[in-house]
Amino acid sequence: MPNRLAQETSPYLLQHADNPVDWWPWSGEAFEEARKSGKPVLLSVGYSSCHWCHVMAHESFEDQETADYLNAHFVNIKVDREERPDVDAVYMEAVQAATGQGGWPMTVFLTPDAEPFYFGTYFPPAPRHGMPSFRQVLEGVRGAWTDRRDEVAEVAEKIVRDLAGREISYGDAQAPGEEELAGALLGLTREYDPQRGGFGGAPKFPPSMVVEFLLRHHARTGAEGALQMAADTCERMARGGIYDQLGGGFARYSVDREWVVPHFEKMLYDNALLCRVYAHLWRATGSELARRVALETADFMVRELRTAEGGFASALDADSDDGSGKHVEGAYYVWTPAQLVEVLGEEDAELAAQYFGVTEEGTFEEGASVLQLPQHEGVFDAEKVESVKRRLLDARAERPAPGRDDKVVAAWNGLAIAALAETGAYFDRPDLVEAAVAAADLLVRLHLDEHARLARTSKDGHVGANAGVLEDYADVAEGFLALTSVTGEGVWLEFAGFLLDHVLARFVDPESGALFDTASDAEQLIRRPQDPTDNAVPSGWTAAAGALLSYAAQTGAEPHRTSAERALGVVKALGPRVPRFIGWGLAVAEALLDGPREVAVVGPAINDAATKALHRAALLGTAPGAVVAVGVVGSDELPLLADRPLVGGEPAAYVCRNFTCDAPTTEVERLRSSLNG
Repeated sequence: MPNRLAQETSPYLLQHADNPVDWWPWSGEAFEEARKSGKPVLLSVGYSSCHWCHVMAHESFEDQETADYLNAHFVNIKVDREERPDVDAVYMEAVQAATGQGGWPMTVFLTPDAEPFYFGTYFPPAPRHGMPSFRQVLEGVRGAWTDRRDEVAEVAEKIVRDLAGREISYGDAQAPGEEELAGALLGLTREYDPQRGGFGGAPKFPPSMVVEFLLRHHARTGAEGALQMAADTCERMARGGIYDQLGGGFARYSVDREWVVPHFEKMLYDNALLCRVYAHLWRATGSELARRVALETADFMVRELRTAEGGFASALDADSDDGSGKHVEGAYYVWTPAQLVEVLGEEDAELAAQYFGVTEEGTFEEGASVLQLPQHEGVFDAEKVESVKRRLLDARAERPAPGRDDKVVAAWNGLAIAALAETGAYFDRPDLVEAAVAAADLLVRLHLDEHARLARTSKDGHVGANAGVLEDYADVAEGFLALTSVTGEGVWLEFAGFLLDHVLARFVDPESGALFDTASDAEQLIRRPQDPTDNAVPSGWTAAAGALLSYAAQTGAEPHRTSAERALGVVKALGPRVPRFIGWGLAVAEALLDGPREVAVVGPAINDAATKALHRAALLGTAPGAVVAVGVVGSDELPLLADRPLVGGEPAAYVCRNFTCDAPTTEVERLRSSLNG
């Protein structure tokens, strides 16, 4: 008998719809039930491609005896963190404050007023490694609730008070300058791993936003060390097991320092951010490896994550059927020498094993290897390698595929739109630009209401009930602004403006200029979430700063620029101290220091060859955060095109920054040199 989750659109919640646990979705009715019945609330938060979420579901939530106990003594609420990042953020902050660590699945016990009093993550079905069993935890919580209710209430009140006291101390709200950005670079140099690329130890996450900062810093200052860290990190990741050597695209993170064994789930946001950063690395260096990885990652997103409606699905699972009916992490991606022989025959299997680093011992579990691209002494026949890759990819396609979370998340689609628009433009792949436009169309058609308010998610063409949060407004605006520069279509700038007006009106604290993750009129939780740090994705705060700055450069809108500058005050405070966790904020600060530059390209027709050559040179400029407008002379499509005549009857480019303009040029080379550092 399905529970209340059967009516939800979230794939994660639907995975639990047949559990014997009597789940509620997050709702006022669930807390009303807790008040009425006098029971505490079990809040369980996860997401569909989370390995340990599946494990705990299988061990505990599918177990009838555990479910009976939960149903008798708790009101049980299930939340998809990707649908409700606000709920996740508020309680994760409490978990981390109480235990010093966090993660998913997140297990929190609440009073009927939604105040947390006991926390954890994964709990096993039997005690192990010093962890209590889930049943022991449930019995302990129930005992405390029944026998020591006053004590529980006191603990809950104290936690909520402590959380309320964690408001961000915002400093002087001034944007960082040369000194802070140099300090951030120094901090990154200290944490850099010169042997293996990347920052810190294991587990190692792809530092896409930090790499974007390093590329922009190099473009602005010429700092060779910054470019070296960016290029070496990107090469090490692209050669490692974290990158899918057959199908393109990146896994979530590497469990080791060498990028060898990934946590195999593939997220839309990682691939969007990395696709864009490899395209920008190619733009800066001409690296053939960067070009290949950018295009393969773009193709992976379009091939494997694109939905029937034209949006992009959230993720592919880490686990899949290993052929015996058992779900195993990485089963889809790893190879043994014997499997290579089976597909390729002895001779080509030997070549493949050498080329991809497949060994008898294996680099993963049970003698299997994750494919890598080690540095080789000898030369391989390129045609033979391509043939091997193609045959292995075809054979892999016969394996049971990992599950896909078909939920379309607005923010992550915004990141994908920016990446695909730019990658398509750089490498003359109009199909990628078309995919970006189709996703943007879907967001406008389905996620935006008549007041330009944004819904967080949709699935199968049906919009979800949850309101967009700051990162949705900011990242979708970022995607639309990238489309503006690539296509010259003013409609995308207009939609970006609608979204950013909401940011100014509903997410910014007018007193301090600080930003909140939820709108002023959103559902009130135990605290209003606010996090400026960049983790797996740019924070809503820094993403908004970037989009506001680009919009101001395209339009001259003073309130947007002022708001961006005030928002960057947090980067001044955090950049020199924790540069790894404010990478996008640092990248935006580089754009602010550089201007950013405003480039207007006018011609007699947008498809005129000389106009296209100037437009391409403008897009390929490395000046941090430069914005581009392209159109026909006399067009009112974009503000930057106003009063820009042809020069001697020829297409021309105008470059301005900080209220000062260079002389217009008709020469591609001159434009190029004015935009590269």
